[in-house]
Amino acid sequence: MKDFKKLILNIHNIHVFLQSSAVNAVNQALTLRNWLIGFYIVEYEQNGKDRAEYGKKLLHNLALEFKDIKGLDERSFRNFRLFYSKYPQIGAYLNEISIRGSVTTELDTYKGILGSLLPQLKENQKWWSLTSISKKLKNRVNGELIITKLSYTHIEQLIRINDNLKRTFYEIECIKGTWSVRQLKRQINSQLFERSGLSRNPEKLIELIQNNIQPQKAPDIIKNIYTFEFLDLPFKEIVEESDLETALLDNLQQFILELGHGFCFEARQKRILIGEKYYFIDLVFYHRILKCHVLLDLKIGAFEHGDIGQLNTYLNYFKSEIQEDSDNFPVGILLVAEKDHALVEYATAGMDNNLFIQQYMLKLPSVKKLRSYLEKELKILIS
Repeated sequence: MKDFKKLILNIHNIHVFLQSSAVNAVNQALTLRNWLIGFYIVEYEQNGKDRAEYGKKLLHNLALEFKDIKGLDERSFRNFRLFYSKYPQIGAYLNEISIRGSVTTELDTYKGILGSLLPQLKENQKWWSLTSISKKLKNRVNGELIITKLSYTHIEQLIRINDNLKRTFYEIECIKGTWSVRQLKRQINSQLFERSGLSRNPEKLIELIQNNIQPQKAPDIIKNIYTFEFLDLPFKEIVEESDLETALLDNLQQFILELGHGFCFEARQKRILIGEKYYFIDLVFYHRILKCHVLLDLKIGAFEHGDIGQLNTYLNYFKSEIQEDSDNFPVGILLVAEKDHALVEYATAGMDNNLFIQQYMLKLPSVKKLRSYLEKELKILIS
């Protein structure tokens, strides 16, 4: 029994260690890639001989060229450029590597690619001179720590902070406390930096917050949009759903298709970008008779007034970005599931044509039928 417990412990330890190493390797590669892309974009904008032809729509044109690669869209290129400009310490670190001709153990994996890139990076001696950027590096977390201790998803939150001191504060606390991205966002939104400045005992405040934060684990680190894009993995894997929600969606998708009436399945966890934030629509169908998209959003729990607003946002996005000229306006169905009841809400998204509304009410599943389905499924799944 004693030897068996030791075997279990050894297997667990080696799994955790190598899983963490794999996660860190992916995150470091992603961070380096994005910073280097930002470098090349800025260098092109400043020195490109044909920039007059492409400069005004450079990021748009780049996005078109890389449309088949997930994560290389116009928004991402804009953030890579910002990442490069906000983190000169990474450039200083790469410059240091080129001088000493070696990298740390954590970055040893990338020695080959860094070795081939560094001569190109060093061509711009003015920028890469440590003397010229010494002021920028004052009171900054060094580049090695940024690459090895923060994921790019964290960095996406940090580059939005313009004040260098404030950004450095969150970098330090995030690294010390191994915060998740959600925790970092929460502390930024709660103005921890400002509160610590007003507090009589800022050390006590920080200690209290760090003690109440659950450190992130390796699987949590890698479950983000940017990592999955980088590895070309399916997006639905990163949407953290409860078992109940997953089961309901599995059955609901089949239930809608079995109704017939022209439903064609199009996507599950359809990812859309609105502003600077990604959203996921649970189920998207196209109705070939009504000639419109049908968006279905499921929520486990009680109805809140913001739920219908979010669904209408999705509908307006489809009206603006997705629907063809020959399509009718999209229809949204909000399903709110609780143990004791089910709520079904239809959103018509501005369909002011009475004839069409009557037609859609005939062709789509009725409120009664959907509510009955939800209540039945909930009883089965919860029992």
